[in-house]
Amino acid sequence: MLPVLAVAAATTTLAGCPVFPASNPWNEDVSKLPVAAHSAAYVKSIGLAARLHPDFASRTYGIPFAVVPTAQRRVSIRFTDYPDESDRGPYPVPLGARVEGGSDRHVIVVQRGTCRLFELYGAARTARGWSASNGAVFDLRSNRLRPKGWTSADAAGLPIFPGLARADEVVGRRTITHALRVTVPRTQKGYILPARHFASSDTDPDLPPMGLRLRLKAGFETRPFHGQALVILKALKRYGLIVADNGSPWYITGAPDRRWDDDDLHALGQVPGSAFEAVQTGAVTR
Repeated sequence: MLPVLAVAAATTTLAGCPVFPASNPWNEDVSKLPVAAHSAAYVKSIGLAARLHPDFASRTYGIPFAVVPTAQRRVSIRFTDYPDESDRGPYPVPLGARVEGGSDRHVIVVQRGTCRLFELYGAARTARGWSASNGAVFDLRSNRLRPKGWTSADAAGLPIFPGLARADEVVGRRTITHALRVTVPRTQKGYILPARHFASSDTDPDLPPMGLRLRLKAGFETRPFHGQALVILKALKRYGLIVADNGSPWYITGAPDRRWDDDDLHALGQVPGSAFEAVQTGAVTR
């Protein structure tokens, strides 16, 4: 069972679909939750002096996504690495869908009407459709989790899309009402719901588990920040971050968009890891 947290005042939407219910952990206010017992150790392992880093920008930098119509033609998906932990195709992924640059090669599609989210990891086009290391399908109107122990297009078995910073929220609504996805260098062999999968053999309890929720401390001074950076920092105080994958410390993820102000986002690099704390949202499953 998912922990009962404070419900967000408003749930983000896209293409006429909620990005999961207001009661979903991605959308829940964690600003008043107690600090986790291992918070200091978790944050130290991620990096006290390492700085917050926006892993997205105004051009091709970040994880892109596409919105497709209900009638989008479905194509075959050949899963190469985790077929037993992937949701079977076909998927409505256009052959021209944008692929994330770098080694992860994520492809993300939201389908109108059905309100389904389709995500691929390690994606590559084939003559008939796509191949991918693995893939996952989520109902954006449901809190249903993946089967226990299953990965997804993210190591934690979580959806990627709800954890992206999106310019349409920041520029338009000037508010983010959900947690953001974050990577950390090392994780332990364990996860906290809504994560369903770990990607480590290390049993050190001082390492963060997948699904760990972190928040910007309430006392962190945000007055030097403005614009898009300030909107993001306000969200990190209220909704925080969810550990979703192994990677560089304090890298938060967003979708590339020409509306991003790269100079403004660069100011986030002034925020040290020591400004964060882990909050208690549930027990670690090992």
